[in-house]
This record gives sequence, C-alpha cells and structure tokens, in this order.
Amino acid sequence: MLSPTSSASAGAGSRVGSALARTFQALATRNFRLFFVGQLISNTGNQLTNLAVLLFALRLGHSGLSVGALAACQFGPLVVLAAWAGVVADRTDKRRALLLTQSLEMAQSVGLAALAFSPHPSLVLLYVISLAGGVLLAFDNPLRRSFVPEMVSRDDLPNAVVLYSTLVALSQVAGPALAGVLVATLGFGWCFSVDAVTYLAVIGCLISMREGELHRQPPRPHTAREVREGLAYVASVPKLWISYAMFALVGLFSFNVRVALPLFVTRSLHSTDAAFAAIYATQSAGAVAGTLAIAHRKLVELRHVIGGALALGVSLVVLACMPSVPASIAVAFFLGAASIVYMTASTSIAQVDTRRDMHGRVLALQTALLGGTALLGGPLVGQLADLAGGRAPFVVGGLVCVAVSGLGELGRRRFPERAG
Repeated sequence: MLSPTSSASAGAGSRVGSALARTFQALATRNFRLFFVGQLISNTGNQLTNLAVLLFALRLGHSGLSVGALAACQFGPLVVLAAWAGVVADRTDKRRALLLTQSLEMAQSVGLAALAFSPHPSLVLLYVISLAGGVLLAFDNPLRRSFVPEMVSRDDLPNAVVLYSTLVALSQVAGPALAGVLVATLGFGWCFSVDAVTYLAVIGCLISMREGELHRQPPRPHTAREVREGLAYVASVPKLWISYAMFALVGLFSFNVRVALPLFVTRSLHSTDAAFAAIYATQSAGAVAGTLAIAHRKLVELRHVIGGALALGVSLVVLACMPSVPASIAVAFFLGAASIVYMTASTSIAQVDTRRDMHGRVLALQTALLGGTALLGGPLVGQLADLAGGRAPFVVGGLVCVAVSGLGELGRRRFPERAG
C-alpha cells in the first residue's frame, strides 16, 4: 500500500508527465519531428547569419542608416512577391518546393561567405546578395509555414504552430551566441560558412519524410482571381484583419528595433559587439521560455494578440531606460518572452482559424506585412537612432505597441462574436 507521500509524489509525477506530453504532442508525428530537427539546425545557422550580417553592414557602413538599408534589402522583396508566393504555396508540392528554396538559400550563404573572405568587401554587393536572399525568403516563408498543417492532424496543429515558434526562439539563442564567438575570433566569413553547412540538415530531413503520411489538400483549378480571393477572405474575417492591422503598426515601429539594437549597445551603452550578442541571445532565451510556457495553450483569440502587444510595448520602454549592459540583459529576457507571445498568437490565428485552401495566401499576406514594415521601418528606425540616439527607437516602438493594443481592444469589442 502506498503512503500518502508516495501517492502525492506519483500524482505530481503524473501531472508533470501529462503536461510535458501536451507541450510536445506534435513531435509524436514522424514527419513533423524531422521538420523540427532540420529547421532547428538550419534556423540556428540563419540566426547566426542574421546577427553577423547586421554587424557586417555596420562595420562597412558605419551608420544606423546602412543597417536599415540592409533590412530593406532583406525584406523588401516580400512586399512585391508575397501575394504571388502565397498562390504558389497554395498550389504547389510544398516539400519539393522547399527542397529548391533551401538549396538556393544555401548558395546565398556561400555568396556571403565569399564576400566576407574577400580582401575589400563591398557594402553595395552585400546589399545585392541580401536582396537575392529576400527574394528567396518571399517564397520560402509561406511554404514553410503552410507546410506545418500538412504534417500534423488538426488536433495537433495549435501545438505544432507553437513548437515551430519554439524552434525559431531556440535558434535565436544558439545562433547569436555562436556568431558572437565566431565574429570575435575567426571573422564574418566563417559565420556565413557555418550557415551554409546547416542547410544540409534541413535538406536531408525533407528528403527523409514519408510523402504518404502528409495531409495534403487536393489540387484546385487555377483562377485569375486567387490573390483577390485571399484578400477578400482576410477582409471578411474580423479576427484576421484586426490582428493584421495591429501587425502592420507593430511591425513598422516595434519589430524593427533590431536595427537599432547594435547602436543602442555600442553607442548608448558604450559596449562591444560581444555585449550585443549577449543581449540578443538573452532576448531569444526569453522567447524560448515564453514558447515553452504557452506550448500547451491555444492562443487563437484576439485578446492574446492584444495582451502580447501590450507586454511587448512595456518591455521596449523599460529596456530603453536601462543604464548598463547587465540591466539590459535582464530586461531583454522579458522582452523576448513578450515578443514571442505576441507573434505566436498572431500566427496561430492565421494558421489555425484559416480555411485550409487559404493558408498560403493568408500567411503570405502576413509575410508581405513583415516585409513592408521592414522596407519602410528599417531605414526609419536606423535614421531615428542616428538622429536621436539608440534609445529613441525603443521608446517610440514601445509607445506604439501600447497604443495599438488599445485600438485592438476597441476592435475586439466592436466585433465580439467573430473577432475572438
């Protein structure tokens, strides 16, 4: 007979085991497990490059505007191509298309490495290679995200969406940490070389998937109105268009603070590239903690988007007030958690509450918003940092988030039955 203490321990263990099972339930599906592992390795290389290329542009251009222009090159193509890319994602064999885009992105990383290893690297050529990467991202992003529902059952989809956010957050911890070490010791060229090698993992995992276990949609007849149909669908669902309107403003003024972060660290805090990498990695660690905390929850209501935007705004303002690197690192953790809750809630609505035949186009519109806000907001935030200091973009971005969360709440109350 078990003692009361043993029974309590067994009960607690059972609850922990049940919570862990709910947290990682989508990983029980083989294809998604392969996708998760491959994307985790590849995204770590991507995040390594994302940090290294920011520092590389700052090293070559010596200004916030040069970093902002880089962001415009990286994300500008999303604005022009996202609508078409969404139609392609809805009509194509996503696994085979991803094999193509991932292979071409590996070639782009090889190009960055060659540029960094050259004796006199050109900022203009860096922009050209980044622009090519932006074109590939415009197609790859909706393909990757709309592929998730094809790998898991509908019951596991909310968990799969959150776990995908988790792998991105995990890569944002490991990638910047590795970048900080490589930049300080071996240089930028090795950062981009490592990124190129990581693509072999995701390509291998895609090849290893079992096609017969994918939940594919039957092919639809081609029409000339597919893009307009996608826009009309979003406009007809209040939960979608309200969250997308919020996303446009938050993306323009708040997500682009990544452009100002190296200036905040090097100029306002008078610190080094290594400190920038530490703050960036800690922010990503906060994102990991946030995703694990919400992995078993279904963040598909508009109130979750609003709460995430409010928390993100407060965190940005607090970070702007920090006087030192250690204090900034502490706040960066909470900033990362808030940002992932906001982004996961926005993405969950788009993926879980969207008709299957509209997934690619709806996610492509979100990608276009991300690209458009980077195209406009990147140079804007960089110039603001040059003129008013590295803290100013965080204050402005934070206040915009707070205001947007208020507007989102007004919209939610205006459409209470369908907006969530």
